Amino acid sequence: MSLATLPITSPAKSLRGTRSSSVTARPAVRNRVQVVAPDLRIADNPAASVLRVASVEGPISRDIAARATGLSIATVNRQVASLLGAGLLRERADLTTSGAIGRPRVPFEVNHEPYSTVGIHIGAIVTGIVVSDLRGRILGAVEIPTPSGSAEVSLHAITRSAAAFAARWHRRTPLWVGVALGGRVDAATGSVDHPRLGWEGAQVGAIVGGGLGLPVSVSGHVEAMAASELLLTPARADAPPTGTSLFFYARETAGIALTIDGRVHTPSTGPGSIAHLPTGSNALCACGNRGCLEASVSDRAVLSAAIDKGVLPEGAPVAALYQAAHDGSAGARDILVERAQILGRTVGLLRDLFNPDRVVLGGQAFTEYSSGLPHVAEAFGRTSTLPRKDIRITGFGNKVQEYAAAVVSLSSVYSDPLASMRRAAA
Repeated sequence: MSLATLPITSPAKSLRGTRSSSVTARPAVRNRVQVVAPDLRIADNPAASVLRVASVEGPISRDIAARATGLSIATVNRQVASLLGAGLLRERADLTTSGAIGRPRVPFEVNHEPYSTVGIHIGAIVTGIVVSDLRGRILGAVEIPTPSGSAEVSLHAITRSAAAFAARWHRRTPLWVGVALGGRVDAATGSVDHPRLGWEGAQVGAIVGGGLGLPVSVSGHVEAMAASELLLTPARADAPPTGTSLFFYARETAGIALTIDGRVHTPSTGPGSIAHLPTGSNALCACGNRGCLEASVSDRAVLSAAIDKGVLPEGAPVAALYQAAHDGSAGARDILVERAQILGRTVGLLRDLFNPDRVVLGGQAFTEYSSGLPHVAEAFGRTSTLPRKDIRITGFGNKVQEYAAAVVSLSSVYSDPLASMRRAAA
């Protein structure tokens, strides 16, 4: 199916009737902060496999779980017992088939109601905060302007906002906090260099994890978006994705991430950058060159072009540009079509460079103006010289940043459930 004909699906709706977790921001005590590198992959250890099949297919019986995971029934029994003891699973005796004898027939599922995780996506303009359950369902989300000032001041302000928001779910026990953001992330220490925000060596993990009193994981945001495609939208628990995927993101920043056989590729020195790829446009970049990718396609770039050309008044938000295009403004449409064409050409070049099995596009540069998608597809088709393969828009639509934050907060629980519960208890 061509990109132009693909629908942009909405993410799962927030759960109804959720109850709110008491998290109170407190000063960070660095030697007590547990910074854990996110594990952005489909884990294959027995406990993780059983938890995953419960999340994807539950309620599920032990014998069906054994067939789905390829584990022996004895191994499944042991893992279910351990996960029940840790509080991560619960049995559903009410769903037992009439006349069935023996515990293996009692279905089990993820015990999603007592727990939550906190996810934070720090964007160049807007910061999103989400609270999720253990199945990856987002219980609630809020956005705040990304605070200006030093990294320390900004991070403390974000942490206070996250604590206040998470406190609404006071009957849930928070297990973990995950932070997704741009720049160069040291996942082992939780420190970040973010030139766009003016941060150098920002102690994101120490401040956020210490302030919330939770174990913390910090990830590059595009890598986290690619991980959400793996972990939060699985096709089947018994068929982990194989091959390679290229995730391309564009909104206020642009970036890519590669997934290889069910694992997001996370370079030890941080993600690479496509911000300064040449596009042929005349946009002036902060680096001094013209035509760099981010300077041509970011929200700030297209908004600036619209104001310069008199399409929008000074101070208008980017949403006004989308609305003007929908209302028939030829000037607004031309600006967004030009961006769509640049994006299509860039994705085509990167597709030929990496030759992935799948290409996934995410970010509001794609999802906020659906009329631009045919132009993305056309430019992609003209540029790429390889045979046509699967290319699609992320199913999370314009909520992709929320799910990126959520998956970072859940990745450790998904990869090593029992150890993660011990960390959270500590």
